[in-house]
Amino acid sequence: MKPHIVVLTGAGISAESGIRTFRDSDGTWENYRIEEVATPAAWKKDKALVLEFYNQRRKQVLEANPNPAHLALVHLETAYNVSIVTQNVDDLHERAGSTSVLHLHGEIRKARSTVNPTEILEITGWQLNPGDTCSKGSQLRPHIVWFGEEVPALQTAAELVSTADMLLVIGTSLAVYPAAGLIYDTPPECQKILIDPNAPSVSPDFTIIKKQAGTGVPELVNQLLR
Repeated sequence: MKPHIVVLTGAGISAESGIRTFRDSDGTWENYRIEEVATPAAWKKDKALVLEFYNQRRKQVLEANPNPAHLALVHLETAYNVSIVTQNVDDLHERAGSTSVLHLHGEIRKARSTVNPTEILEITGWQLNPGDTCSKGSQLRPHIVWFGEEVPALQTAAELVSTADMLLVIGTSLAVYPAAGLIYDTPPECQKILIDPNAPSVSPDFTIIKKQAGTGVPELVNQLLR
């Protein structure tokens, strides 16, 4: 049986593909406060604004491409059982070719019914507009976990981490909870590695690699495959 590597990825791995995050710009995304576009209250107040905001983010994702870090993780699957748990809503891991990707915070290229959370649809192109409805006639919303909402995939992620032989953390400040708490679900013998140029102080059992994901991940993967 192949050793199991669980990879926890954050905004840093996608930033090198040109995808900006609100944490890079003082709590704003493209000049919007998160309270205006990424909360249930924002959706209730102005659906058109929220939809347009995510349309622009979706367009940005479609224009981006996987970078060497995403591609290196695909190569890792030749010798390891690799499970990716990502805080990112883009699909760059999937487009790179990774076969097991769990999205904690939703997926930008999908829409969800506002009356039936289990009805999730692929979005063709980059636009989701007012008047786009689910099978029950209700307005579709972005399939995103907004601030203040529960993280449905968290338990599944914790179960994956609990079986890891290695936990590889890439491009995250480990400041976003509850996702950051996953590092405490590892088994005692699990090897832990953090790759980030601004790596935070974490428990002493982490090996820290202070490099950009696009450099540090391919180097580490080459070492592991040797």
